[in-house]
This record gives sequence, C-alpha cells and structure tokens, in this order.
Amino acid sequence: MPLDEIGRRVSAVLPDVEFATDLLAPGRYAPEEVEVLILTTFHALDAAAIARMRALKFVQVASTGYDRVDLAAVRARGIRLSNIPVANSKTVAEHVILLTLALLRDLRGLDARLRDKEWPMLTGANDLAGKVFGIVGMGRIGREVAGRLVAFETATVYADVVPLPADEERRLGVTRVALDELLARSDIVSLHLPLSAATERIIGAAELARMKDQAILLNTARSELVDPSALRAAVLDGKIRVGLDVYPTEPPDFSDPIFAAPGTLFTPHIAGVTWEAQQRFLQETVKNVLRYVQGKEPLYRVDDGATR
Repeated sequence: MPLDEIGRRVSAVLPDVEFATDLLAPGRYAPEEVEVLILTTFHALDAAAIARMRALKFVQVASTGYDRVDLAAVRARGIRLSNIPVANSKTVAEHVILLTLALLRDLRGLDARLRDKEWPMLTGANDLAGKVFGIVGMGRIGREVAGRLVAFETATVYADVVPLPADEERRLGVTRVALDELLARSDIVSLHLPLSAATERIIGAAELARMKDQAILLNTARSELVDPSALRAAVLDGKIRVGLDVYPTEPPDFSDPIFAAPGTLFTPHIAGVTWEAQQRFLQETVKNVLRYVQGKEPLYRVDDGATR
C-alpha cells in the first residue's frame, strides 16, 4: 500500500488521525492502542494478534479476499470487518478472458515458435464462440465474466449455492446447473469462489476426471480450491489444460513439472492487479476507513456474511 498517499488522503479530511505500520513489532504504537487496522491480502490476522489489539473495533482488508483473517475471532469480539469487493472485479474478469483466448489460440506456443524463427502454417487453435463456459461461483467477479462472454456467443452455465434472480440470468444469458453437470458439459471452467471450509479442494481428482478431455480449467481465485496433486496429475496426463494465477506457495516451486507441461499458462497472482484497480483499492479503502472514523457504518461488511 502507498503509505504516503494514504496519509495524505486521510490527513486532508481528519488531520488528527495517526497511522503506522508494523504494529505488532516494537515501536511507537502499542498493539492495544489500535482501533482501526488496514490489511492487504498478503497479511494474516490471527486470533493471537486480535487478542493483543484490545481496542480494535474495525478491520479493513484492502482486497477482495479476506480468508487470512480469523473470522471467528473477529465475530467473537464484535469487531467489524470489511473488504473491497468492487475494485478489481472487472480487472479479474478481463484476465479470465485473456487466459481463455490465449489457451484456445495456443498463443504461448505460437509466440515461442516465431521466436525460434519458425513460421507455422497450421494451428490447433479454437474459437471461443460456441463453447460451453462454466463459471463456478457467481459473485461479483463471476457475473463480470459472464457479462463479457455475451459478446463471444458462448453457452454459459454456472454453479452456485445461491441462484441468481431470473431477470439477471436472462440478462447474462446463463443457466444454473449442479457442479458435476457443469464440469461434464463445459469446455472452459473458471473458478470464482471464496476460500472457506466448504470450498477448500472443491476440485479434486473425481471432479477433474469428469471434465472433458482437453477442457480448460482457470483459477484466478485461490489455489486451495483445487487439490494440487490431482491437478498436477491431470495436466501431466494431458487430460486438461490450465491457466493459473494462484499457487499453493507464492512464489511457487518452479521445479514442479507442471511448469514445463504443454497446454498450460501461468501468471504471477496479478489477475486483479492493474494501475486502475490499485487506485480503486486505495480510494475505496481510505473512503471506508474514513466512514468508520466519522461514525458512519462501513461499507462491504463481511463479518456478518452480507458481502457477495
């Protein structure tokens, strides 16, 4: 986070508010003094840290994901928790389309052959139009992906525990199906679920086996949604193709044979990272913290399960 910019924006509205970093390390501010805490998606907030922050009333996660915050400890203390679900949903959706087209058109392979001074006359490329595109998780990002697929003339299906309103399904041209049916029917499957006990490893060996041969699996959400051993086996066997933006460890183990496998495309956890998206995260984070400090109810509350 750009701390100077945060300080400038906060001070312009509330000049008496102080902020600092590394509050759990020895320094000027004691943890028990902290009332508001801003976290990024890369920093955990566990029960022990929450217990030390006896004055903590509000936690703002400056990202979409908040799975590294101990939600039970937050709720037990009555601490309000918000994320920023609106800053990069369009950004991630664009990245999903990018990965899809790059894999369908073998962009990586063609680029490599040209750099080796080859001029391929034939390609195994495929159109996106007419394909069955499955979206697992129809929250904000899932809906943004579906909206962009309308122009590509796909048959779009989705799986979610909560159905969309009928008019929203018609607007997006989507049909709700069970996860097993989605996996069996789809040419492309894109994961857009939050990480929870219910969604961890929701895609395992049995689910991957249900997918069509040479279907594409995209994960720009959380690596823990997929069993890594099962995924590696399916890719190395040539069962599926994958586009991954998230990994069990980051940076990942680059000696993993999956990185040398054909039909793969990798990006370094940047699906939601553009200059514009980062500015939106900054703006919405500061705005929401100021709402709390000024006595207003913060937006995007997730401690009560309301955010979707």
